[in-house]
Amino acid sequence: MPQSLLKPRRSKKQVVSEFRQSEIIAAARKVFADKGYAATTVDEIAAHAALAKGTIYVYFNSKEQIYNAVLADDLETVRALTLEKIAAAGTALEKIAAYINVRFEYCEQRRDFFRIMYIEPSDSPVLSKAKTREWLREPVRMLTLAIEDAISTNQIRRLPPEILAWTVADLTSGALQRRLATTPATTAREDIDFLIDFIYSALRLSAN
Repeated sequence: MPQSLLKPRRSKKQVVSEFRQSEIIAAARKVFADKGYAATTVDEIAAHAALAKGTIYVYFNSKEQIYNAVLADDLETVRALTLEKIAAAGTALEKIAAYINVRFEYCEQRRDFFRIMYIEPSDSPVLSKAKTREWLREPVRMLTLAIEDAISTNQIRRLPPEILAWTVADLTSGALQRRLATTPATTAREDIDFLIDFIYSALRLSAN
């Protein structure tokens, strides 16, 4: 293999730095989810990470930078996973189901992250509605293309494709917010099945 194609070997210092940053991000995710951005202090993040406050500032300049790192870490993970699952699914309806499933499954695994995304006040200085929409843009684009193809081949009802794709995203977000804000009487699987069945019913072609 040509030397140019080999990944550069990371130094011990780089490995330690990445490990420490991961520790801080994991601790901060928990504290931010429990208390919200405004009420969280760097001291609390340090305590939760079992690190000195000074150590936190070696890797991050401010609470805002830590918060953004938490969001970026999870946003990229769930974005990549969502795109992978949508791409692997077959029909437009299967891609919609894949989108819903991966969001719910990731929420069950990373409830702290979704609490930050959906429960954090909308006037948070580092979390805006524009940002929360931006991270959905690429998955919604993939759904839109699949829906356009399904409409052109008469598989589903003729509805505005992009609006429909965003509606799927919004319905999924709303269902997740409800699960996070309350103690749901239903399981995640029941909520997933209901949402998928509801959307499928709405898109089904008329028998007439």
